[in-house]
Amino acid sequence: MPVISAPQEFNVDDLFVDLHDVLGRRLYLKCEGFNFAGSIKVKAAAEMLKAAEMTGEIGPDTTLIESSSGNLGIALSMIAANRGYRFVCVTDARANEQSVKLMRAYGAQVDVITEPCPRGGFLGARLDHVRNLCALDDTHVWLNQYASPDNWGAHYRTTGPEIIKQFPDLDVLFVGAGTTGTLMGVSRYIRDEGLPVTIVAIDTEGSTTFGTPAGKRMIPGLGTSVRPPMLDESYVDDVVWASERDAIRMCHKLSRKGFLFGGSTGSVLAGAFSWLDAHDYPEHSTAVLISPDLGERYLGSVYDQNWVSENYGPIGQTVRSF
Repeated sequence: MPVISAPQEFNVDDLFVDLHDVLGRRLYLKCEGFNFAGSIKVKAAAEMLKAAEMTGEIGPDTTLIESSSGNLGIALSMIAANRGYRFVCVTDARANEQSVKLMRAYGAQVDVITEPCPRGGFLGARLDHVRNLCALDDTHVWLNQYASPDNWGAHYRTTGPEIIKQFPDLDVLFVGAGTTGTLMGVSRYIRDEGLPVTIVAIDTEGSTTFGTPAGKRMIPGLGTSVRPPMLDESYVDDVVWASERDAIRMCHKLSRKGFLFGGSTGSVLAGAFSWLDAHDYPEHSTAVLISPDLGERYLGSVYDQNWVSENYGPIGQTVRSF
């Protein structure tokens, strides 16, 4: 049994769910939600903060600041509380209410942006707010998850090796694209190891990450309205765009089997099914997907029938069956 002195020191890194009996396909889901922050973002948060401490960028009088749709903000709130730093998270109106409450419970200040930028959407408005706060007070330090090499570096050093250790003969890997930190870190590791793995990025419809037009998005996590600076498409073999309706349908299908995962997991699974159907991948092949978080934070959205109906209509009639 591990004994820890800081919450960020604990993470379950070797749990995979075999989805064959649940979804009828030979897919393995890497579960990243079993830590005190509740998501894969604890890895990037810990690495970025550690790097900033080592370079002397932050000190006792520093106020950390970051833009986040939820999970990274929670992870940084937790670690900042543990390390004794003040923290401001800039999020927007799409953030889950529970995520905002969690950050405030850790003592973080949460600024909620309610109006999107004409071009950059909510993310653009959040980034403008971060820059304004930093310009007004030089004790504010922006870790900048969208450009920090320690974001993708965390997954190069942990998530990638964890997957290959369990599945050395991996054929295809499906990774959701948000800041693209996980995507870039894992894909760089696989390429540097010279492994013949097909890497498929899963984006959400309405995201501009890979150059498609911006559209309405309601589920936080995947997708952006501003292209992430760290994205290098040469490390990606293919991209699939999943609809939020399909993501919700997939989440509900999993919950009926006792697995409650977050909206991003539903998107990654929906995209993976679309890609596998289109490519007629051999049944004996090994495919792994990364699940960023669990579903409790989505009880007021993805798993709330009233919220789903208000935003998407009768979901059972508007999405395809998996």
